[in-house]
Amino acid sequence: MIKLASVSDAGIGLAATVLMVATRCAAAGVNHGVIRGARTVTSPAFDAPRPSIDWLPPLDRFRPAQPRRNQRVRQEDRLMHGRLASWLVRVSQPSAAIGIAVGAGFIVVETLLVVPLRQVAPLEALALVYLPGILVVSAVWGLWSGVATSIVSALAFDYFHTPPIGRFQTEDWRDWLGLSVYLMVATVSGSLAQLARMRALESIERKREADAVAEMTRLILGADDVRAVLPEASDRIACAMQLPYATIEPDPAPRREGQIQLPLDPGALVVPGDVPDRVLRRLRDGVVPGLVTVLRAGRSLQANRAGLQALLAQQAALRRVAVLVANGVAFNEIVAAVATEAADLFDADATRVWRWDGPRTVTGVAEYNRNPGSGSTLGRQVDFADGVADVVLHGARPARIDSYEGHSGPLVDLARAGGMHASVGAPVVVEGRVWGVVVALWRRAGPPPLGIEHELAKFTELVATAIANTESRAELTASRARLVFAADEARRGLERELHDSVQQRLISLGLELRFAEAMVPKELGEVRSRLADTAAGLSDAFENLQRIVRGIHPALLSQGGLVPAVKALARRSAVPVTVRGGVNHRLPGYVEVAAYHVISVALANSAKHADVSEVSVDIDVVAEESATEAPAAGEILIVTVHDDSAGDTDPNQGSTLAALRDRVEALGGTLTLANPAGSGMSVNVKLPIAGQDRQGMDADRSSGGT
Repeated sequence: MIKLASVSDAGIGLAATVLMVATRCAAAGVNHGVIRGARTVTSPAFDAPRPSIDWLPPLDRFRPAQPRRNQRVRQEDRLMHGRLASWLVRVSQPSAAIGIAVGAGFIVVETLLVVPLRQVAPLEALALVYLPGILVVSAVWGLWSGVATSIVSALAFDYFHTPPIGRFQTEDWRDWLGLSVYLMVATVSGSLAQLARMRALESIERKREADAVAEMTRLILGADDVRAVLPEASDRIACAMQLPYATIEPDPAPRREGQIQLPLDPGALVVPGDVPDRVLRRLRDGVVPGLVTVLRAGRSLQANRAGLQALLAQQAALRRVAVLVANGVAFNEIVAAVATEAADLFDADATRVWRWDGPRTVTGVAEYNRNPGSGSTLGRQVDFADGVADVVLHGARPARIDSYEGHSGPLVDLARAGGMHASVGAPVVVEGRVWGVVVALWRRAGPPPLGIEHELAKFTELVATAIANTESRAELTASRARLVFAADEARRGLERELHDSVQQRLISLGLELRFAEAMVPKELGEVRSRLADTAAGLSDAFENLQRIVRGIHPALLSQGGLVPAVKALARRSAVPVTVRGGVNHRLPGYVEVAAYHVISVALANSAKHADVSEVSVDIDVVAEESATEAPAAGEILIVTVHDDSAGDTDPNQGSTLAALRDRVEALGGTLTLANPAGSGMSVNVKLPIAGQDRQGMDADRSSGGT
């Protein structure tokens, strides 16, 4: 074997040198493998790479300042060591055949290299020539390849270079020292290389885990529906962990044979049952905790998105109804819009608005039904006993019935007839009193969503506002109507007072003057002339007073009605007037007076224009159209005054027409003016005839007059 001069000097020195070199090379490989793995841990889900150890400040920062040249040399030296280590220490070993060829090549080259070196170095030192081959083979191909290379290297050195050349010497124990050193170097180098290889492999696996978790984070947090992206996230886990399959179950699933379920709380990650323990440990320690966190965040984000979308939809629906309320739309349209918006927002099959009429009855004022064939509730009075309306109306609070089983009553039977299974309701409270209830109903089995009755209450607040506005407008209209009625009554009273007292007194005075004139002798001609002039002046005053009385309140209007009074007015007009009347019965006094004054002012305005040659007056009564399915509310008087003037003037000028518009609107009617160029001026008036309040006011209308 190898002949060493001194065991204590050469052998121990050689062993120490070899160990130092092998340790540094292998350690460099370990560190470079870890650093290389850490540097590559990036994720497409982030713009920047994940933190690595490169951000740590170099130790040179804490050392005394040195020349830049020395620092550059050290950096180049570290870079060279790193490249060498990355070449020597690989994650996967090359094939054994290549290792045998490389080891044999090293031994041949090293054996030939010893020959020229024998001239300049002692034989004991030349044993170091075989160390590079042992280091490379043990580092790249593992411990056993390094051991084999060490044995063959020792035999080659002993056979070709140790005297006697050409023979193997094994008698002395010291002959085995060189082989022991080779084996120790191979063992240390191979072990450290294997450690570095394991560290590098672990870093790569952690990179895959980090990439998988990052990709799952991007998928799950960026998805509107978490369940929809779970299959793709499962494929990413299976690919990263090199598994045949992996399945993320969002809900608890029964355990199946041949599978392993890793709990995700809730749900589980299902993997094959033959997964290696190392991979299973990586799944438990690395993937599952991150997956649980991401799933919780994804579900929370999805719930927040759904809640935000529901809030936006609710606010949009409330805004649309609020716009109707603010614009003063008719109450029937507002409650119909509330029923429609509530049904669409809460995915209800039907919504109904009930007005509380008596102790146990409600009347339907609006509804929305996805299946109109189930029957309408508009205008229908129903006993609300044992229904959701019973709880809402008597408790003045939102309520719900999750199932109609065990409930009975007319309102419940009506809901069952439409196929409904559950309902919620919210009260309509107007100025502290319960006016009615809004009810939403569902045909599907199961209870309605939790808290939906409180969301429905937000719509009832708008209904209450609409009712309050409607009542306020009705009170204002009634107040204006009372003022008009009072004014008309005052005018009629003034007309009667003038007729019964002043006009009669003027007539008697005129008769007395004529009698006095007849009694004056003919000789007193001047006196008779004075009396005649006084009687004539009194007659003119009487005629002027009659004209004033007709302006205050025409007697013919009270006696004969609207059409005869208008015809008499037309005969006194300065322009020809054609009157077409389709009214065959008397109208309420307030309607006749308002229409008469509008026609009178319109004829007076037409007479002011020199280009007017003819005026037409149309008077007709038509049935009022109901906005709901209820019967028509009554009749409408329609009056149209049209002339053939040139037009193209502002029809709203002047205070008379404005006052007339106020009068007509106070009676619930409308007055519109049109004056297009070349088409003449048109005045159109619509006055409602029916109405309990107005009929009551008109019940004591005087039918007499002068």
